[in-house]
Amino acid sequence: MVVQLLHRTSTLSPVGIGFYRLAIAAVVLLAVCRPRAISVAFRVAPIGLILTGIGLGAYQALYFIAVTLGGVSVATVVGLGLAPVLLAAGEAVRARRLPDRTTAATLVTGVLGLLLITGSAGRATDGAPHPLLGLLAATACGVCYAISTVISRRQMQRIDATTLTVVSAGVGALALAPLAVIGPMAGVAVPLRPGPALMLAYLGVVTTAVAYALFYAGLRTTAGSTAAVLTLLEPLVAALLAMLILGESLSGSALVGATLLLTAVAMLYAAPTMPRQAEPRP
Repeated sequence: MVVQLLHRTSTLSPVGIGFYRLAIAAVVLLAVCRPRAISVAFRVAPIGLILTGIGLGAYQALYFIAVTLGGVSVATVVGLGLAPVLLAAGEAVRARRLPDRTTAATLVTGVLGLLLITGSAGRATDGAPHPLLGLLAATACGVCYAISTVISRRQMQRIDATTLTVVSAGVGALALAPLAVIGPMAGVAVPLRPGPALMLAYLGVVTTAVAYALFYAGLRTTAGSTAAVLTLLEPLVAALLAMLILGESLSGSALVGATLLLTAVAMLYAAPTMPRQAEPRP
C-alpha cells in the first residue's frame, strides 16, 4: 500500500522505488554487519549470493510494477499466493514422487484461483490502469519469489541472516540501478518533501532490512514452502487495506479466485504430509 501511495505522490518509477528500498536496506545493515563476514560469504558462495540478490531485485521490481499497473490487491494475492503453490510442486518434483492427494488438490485449487483472477483482469480503474499487464507482472513476481526462496534457503545453511540480507540487498540494488536510471522504467528523482522520504525510509528499513533478516533467519530451519505460506497474512492484510484506504475493489470472479488461491496456500500450511526440501550438502 505504501508503494501505491508513494507512486501517486512522486515521480518515482516502480523500479526506482525498488532500487531505493534495497539500497537503503543495504546501507542500514552495513552498520551492523562486519566487512569480514561479507568477504567470507562471497568466498563461500559467490554465485549463490549473486543469484539471491538478482532474484530479490527482480521480485521487488516486478511486485512494484504489478502494484502500479494492477493494484495492490491483485499484486499481493497473486505475487505472494502463487509462490508457495509453485514451491509445493517443485518440492514434489525434487522428491521424485507424485504429489499426494492434499498437494494435488492444493495445486488444482491454486491454478483455478489464478485462472479466475486472470479472466477478470480486464476492467481498468484508477488504482489498476492496466490490469492485465499488472496480473502478468504479479505472476512473474510469484515465480521469482519462489525461485529466490529456494536459492536463499540454500545460502542460509552457510551464511548468517544479516550477512545474506545486506549482500542480497546490495546486489539487488546494483542490478536495478541501470533500469532505474535509463530506459522506459526509469525514475529516481525523490521530491524534496518529508512524505516521500519517510515512506522510502519505511520501505527500506522496516519492510526490507528488518523483515528480510528475519525471513532469512527463519529459512535456516523452515522448508521453503512453509516459509512462503507464513507470508499468507501479507496479501490478506494488503488487500483489506487497499479496499479500505485506496478504494480498490475486486470483481466477483476475482474475489472467488483470490479466495481459492489463498485457500490453496492455507491447505499447504495445514497439510501434515507436505513434502520437505532436502537439506543442501555443505
